[in-house]
Amino acid sequence: MKELLGKQRAVSVEEALMLIFNNLPARIPPSESINIEEGLARILAEDIYSREDLPGFDRSSVDGYAVISSDTFGASETMPLYLEIAGEIKMGEIPLERLTRGKAMKIPTGGMLPEGSDAVIMLEHTAQIENNLIEILRPVAPGENVIKKDEDIKFGELILKKGHKLRPQDIGALAGLGITEIKVFKKPEVAIISTGDEIVPPTKKPLPGQVRDINSYNLSSLIIEAGAIPMRLGILRDEYELIKNTLKKACEIADMVLISGGSSVGTRDYTAKAIEELGRPDGGVLFHGVMMKPGKPTIGGIVGNVPVFGIPGHPAAATICFFNFVKPVIKRLSGQNFAEFPKTIKAVLNKNIPSSPQRTDFVRVKIKTEGNTFMAEPIFGKSGLITTLVQADGIVVIPPERLGLEEGETVEVILFE
Repeated sequence: MKELLGKQRAVSVEEALMLIFNNLPARIPPSESINIEEGLARILAEDIYSREDLPGFDRSSVDGYAVISSDTFGASETMPLYLEIAGEIKMGEIPLERLTRGKAMKIPTGGMLPEGSDAVIMLEHTAQIENNLIEILRPVAPGENVIKKDEDIKFGELILKKGHKLRPQDIGALAGLGITEIKVFKKPEVAIISTGDEIVPPTKKPLPGQVRDINSYNLSSLIIEAGAIPMRLGILRDEYELIKNTLKKACEIADMVLISGGSSVGTRDYTAKAIEELGRPDGGVLFHGVMMKPGKPTIGGIVGNVPVFGIPGHPAAATICFFNFVKPVIKRLSGQNFAEFPKTIKAVLNKNIPSSPQRTDFVRVKIKTEGNTFMAEPIFGKSGLITTLVQADGIVVIPPERLGLEEGETVEVILFE
């Protein structure tokens, strides 16, 4: 990858991510046991099998009468059949009597079917003639309007696989099976190092030539949203030994390191130098420069077993780099074993978007509606402007083979979470 003077050629987005993945050491994340109440968005560290049937008993799916289905065969509105009401089943109760031929029991939705019955006829398909007699106005088949005891989940069935990201419905299923303790992978920890003599904390009023630290707070929130734990290590001056020593310490305590700022090629390009020096002999810088906009000066490398990214200091560029490189690596470090597809919508562009060949452009857009149509309005602005992100609802990707997108074209918008 290296060329004259130690510089590197820019790589494609796909090539950059592949370089990182191919050089990540194989590792199984540590695990921990938690209560399912804390399980939302956590990654399972074990396969989960059912220890019982669900719902566990035959139950009615409608309000009606539990019957023996053959007792209803031939019934119609013009020629109804008659059954004796043998009692009423209450919710949460076990029927004490067995249902016999010629009889029916009133049952609510979710009620447990009495022994001997094999179907439920809906209330609206009956008519009560006397206190203990009903007309059957249509037949029911065996099993009709009945949820079998193992129809939802069977004993011994694989419910959720190792590496699955838990959703609300998954936690509900676990609760229904009485599984309240689960083993999940620990969240990876991602260290953030901010660099730049011009950067000051948000609590400090910047002097002329200074700017408040936006990136570490933006990146921290993105890290949390991606399922990891951020560790902000402060703002460093542009001094090589300070950056190198802080990076070395970060790689000892974190699973990934992001260095915000200092990724542009120039006299103060200390980030790449530190990654290269600390990463030898087996790691170092894997790429320095990606054919994308914004985010071209992104650096990716390995120090020891820890992936390290040099993130551009401009907020929009940092965000795009996070989605393309950092978030996929977080998923790998989290033990997640399946593709998580971004949320997208189709929208019609309301302006032309120019693009340069041989690079991937990530354009921020705002979504509007016109009737039943989503419209995507490009938000043009330099990558250093945080408002281009605040105003945006998502991004449109222009692949390197395109020379732009035209007004009226239908595009896929990747929505921000």
